[in-house]
Amino acid sequence: MEAIIQIENLTHTYSVNTPFEHKALDGVDLTIYRGEYLGIIGRTGSGKSTLIQHLNGLLKPTSGRVLFEGADIWSSKEITRNIRFQVGLVFQYPEYQLFEETVYKDISFGPKNMKLETAEIDRRVRQAAAFVGLPESVLQRSPFELSGGQKRRVAIAGVIAMEPKVLVLDEPTAGLDPAGVENILSNIWEYHKQKQATILIVSHSMEEVARFADRLVVVHDGKLPLIGEPRQVFAHGTQLEQLGLGVPQMTRVFSRLQAMGIDIDPSVFTISQAKAAILAALQRKGGR
Repeated sequence: MEAIIQIENLTHTYSVNTPFEHKALDGVDLTIYRGEYLGIIGRTGSGKSTLIQHLNGLLKPTSGRVLFEGADIWSSKEITRNIRFQVGLVFQYPEYQLFEETVYKDISFGPKNMKLETAEIDRRVRQAAAFVGLPESVLQRSPFELSGGQKRRVAIAGVIAMEPKVLVLDEPTAGLDPAGVENILSNIWEYHKQKQATILIVSHSMEEVARFADRLVVVHDGKLPLIGEPRQVFAHGTQLEQLGLGVPQMTRVFSRLQAMGIDIDPSVFTISQAKAAILAALQRKGGR
């Protein structure tokens, strides 16, 4: 697979040479591949938000470097500026950053800063709104008249409208009800599939990221102790619990069944995987 972002020996220290000096990232290495869906999980304070803010140049490494398509993102002012259009970052509770008179103007803010033609800006605004499930009738309304879930969609659409090659979302479902969570995750998945965009989702919820992610990255105390496909990561259930992270409920149930002496694969986290594991266990039992 082709790398789109490479993080090499990245260290970030806050408040250097003060009593509050704190190393938030410590010698991190990570390769992010073009077109993959990557889940980043970790407890509050683990360093995951610091990590993603290096991906589009919001934070500068204390040491180490971040490469985008092979180029150090801090090698020139022009590259650093351009990277912010190529790597779109949606902060946690992004609806608090809405400020324009209409939804249309809010979504168009990024494309306008890219100095695009009016017709291209209009195409991007309407397409981004459609991706996140906003009807055209909403575009001329004030964003402040909308529900919390709709505001969240407007904010995400504003980043999608820049058509970044990499879309990074920090806890995109925080504070939403179950229906809102499902809608946002489905919207992001649709964008990923249609645009072949690289997606990074930061979450504390194993269930949310595991359903879609190709790989998971576990962040703990400024390091990345586990990286791999969801099945591989969830196989380290004991270690995840020691890191303060639970495994999905489905995985926990099947691990318990295995501990009880049942010959069953515990590394499941979806209903379809659970069904396959049960059928395989029954087949093994019947074949004896």
